Amino acid sequence: MTIFLILAPYAAFSLLMLVTAADVALFTAAAICLAVIGYDMARGRSLKILGAGSVIVFITVGGYITEIDPDLGVSGVRFAVDAGIFLVALGSIVAGKPFTLQYAREVVDAETLKVPGFLKANYIITAAWTLAMLLMMAGNVALIYVPGLPLWSGLLIAFAARNSAVFFTKWYPEYRKAKYGTPPANALPGTH
Repeated sequence: MTIFLILAPYAAFSLLMLVTAADVALFTAAAICLAVIGYDMARGRSLKILGAGSVIVFITVGGYITEIDPDLGVSGVRFAVDAGIFLVALGSIVAGKPFTLQYAREVVDAETLKVPGFLKANYIITAAWTLAMLLMMAGNVALIYVPGLPLWSGLLIAFAARNSAVFFTKWYPEYRKAKYGTPPANALPGTH
């Protein structure tokens, strides 16, 4: 359910970009982000870097095409959104607060939080998402500068990159558990 809520604004944006004006897609995605933030806050969860950053990206790009460049093409709009989310993800790494850490802290037990490598795993998962955003940006750049490419090729790149990141997010923690095991409770710092 969590991954569905996290990805809902981006799925709505992608689908709406196929059937409606870009500003409608962007502002609807921002509204969905705000609804997800409201849902999280109502359940006692924290404000997430990714959620807040996404609202800012969707509103900023929406404002740009509404007020400055209404003729920005579909690939340009998608590139701007992917670039914005890429900067949010990369910025979270540079700031020492990988965005996946906020989600992970809310779904794992206290013992898992203390496992050596938990923070490193979140850096790696956030890096996978950052790479996915970079690949999506590359797909949009290809559509902009190679006009003969069909639209579905950019959508295929975005779909593959995003789904690979989702798969990696689910797979990597299980891989670490299998490789390193879960240490006994008394082996963790501060649990004697």
